[in-house]
Amino acid sequence: MIKVTRLDHSELVVNAELIETVEATPDTVITLTSGKKLVVSEDVDEIIRRVMEYRRHAYGAQQE
Repeated sequence: MIKVTRLDHSELVVNAELIETVEATPDTVITLTSGKKLVVSEDVDEIIRRVMEYRRHAYGAQQE
C-alpha cells in the first residue's frame, strides 16, 4: 500500500499491486487495474519511488 494525496489535500492509501499506469497529463493520474482513475498531487517519479519502496519492503531485496 502507498499513501498518495488527492488534489483537495486529502490522503488516500492505494494498493500498489493494483496500479496499471501512472501518467502526467499535466496532473498525475493513477489508473488501477479496475479502470478507476485517481488524480493525485505527487509527480510520476514520486509514485514510482513509493511503489519501488513498497515492493522492497513487501518482498525484500532481490539477490543476484
